[in-house]
Amino acid sequence: MIDFAIPADLAAERDRVRRFVIDKIVPYERDPRLTAHGPTDELRQELVELARAEKLLTVQAPESLGGRGLTHIEQAVIYEAAGWSTLGPVAMNCAAPDEGNMFLLSKVADPDQVQRFLAPVVAGHQRSVFAMTEPDGAGSDPAQLSTAATFDGENFTINGRKWLITGANGAKTWIIMARLASNPHLPEGPTLFLADGDEPGIVIERTMNTMDRNYVAGHGVVRFDNLVLPREALLGEAGQALRYAQLRLAPARLTHCMRWLGAAERAQSIAVEHARTRTAFGKPIGEHEGVSFMLADNEIALHQCRLTIWHACWLMDKGEKARHESSIAKSFVSEELFKVADRCVQVLGGIGISDETVVEMIFRDMRAFRLYDGPTEVHKYAIGRKVLRG
Repeated sequence: MIDFAIPADLAAERDRVRRFVIDKIVPYERDPRLTAHGPTDELRQELVELARAEKLLTVQAPESLGGRGLTHIEQAVIYEAAGWSTLGPVAMNCAAPDEGNMFLLSKVADPDQVQRFLAPVVAGHQRSVFAMTEPDGAGSDPAQLSTAATFDGENFTINGRKWLITGANGAKTWIIMARLASNPHLPEGPTLFLADGDEPGIVIERTMNTMDRNYVAGHGVVRFDNLVLPREALLGEAGQALRYAQLRLAPARLTHCMRWLGAAERAQSIAVEHARTRTAFGKPIGEHEGVSFMLADNEIALHQCRLTIWHACWLMDKGEKARHESSIAKSFVSEELFKVADRCVQVLGGIGISDETVVEMIFRDMRAFRLYDGPTEVHKYAIGRKVLRG
């Protein structure tokens, strides 16, 4: 049986989240602490406390860590509501990269690592990063990983350079991907390590200037300069980083889609209201076919994106990996929602490219969404290979 109905209790929680975001979070969109590099840590902490007071903080976390252990479908409904403002997921502690990092650590970290590195992130007291992307190639193709780690039987020593590391400046929990060199103690190859952001071997060179500003502290350039970590810093098994990255990325692709669906809905609502009230050539512009067709195309896209997300979530809730379906969702949803945002700018006309509404910020951030967690072309390449294999 196929049932698209949202249970009454989930619908009620969705509405509560949306109302919380509208009433409590949207007013912060004009706060000067929402900078060109994203929200500051001070603003993030203030928003987190608002969500904590409403018992809406980190609801996706396992129940053992104080969350509600939401299914993927439940996350889709709640995250869409939270995404009405790009600050909504920040407040509720379900924004990238923390949301994906929490998921990975909940699956791979040992009990001591959970208490030291995961629990404070779940509680909203500190942020995390996933340090994989490099200037010389590692990113969409992590096989090009050049950051190097050595192991002497007691300590790891890591050297290398990363960039586009979201939230690097000020983050405390670090997940670092490095290539472990051949040694007599552990398997070699791409490996994940856990580190505290205050370690002296982690050097934040600068924060990059990017078109998006929805992630706390923006995106950093980082150097690991003889970063020394104990054996206990090993996350999971040595040589298994690429497998763990896939474990993290499949659901993280979908949560990006969920959150941005909410933002696109917001842009559409602003465009619709403008089309109802703005007049040209003797009538509201929404009554002109050129505008009404754009709004109709948006409505179609929003509906199709939601169904695509829900299908992939349904598969994952059944226990399937759904890598193929999550790639389909990421490539389709990111492209379609960018078109939605673009059409909203067009409907708004001149004010669409100004900060008179939030649409221009959504548009800029949505452009970057086409690259997060794998650009469209990489996903289509993987989809095509699977299609050809039959």
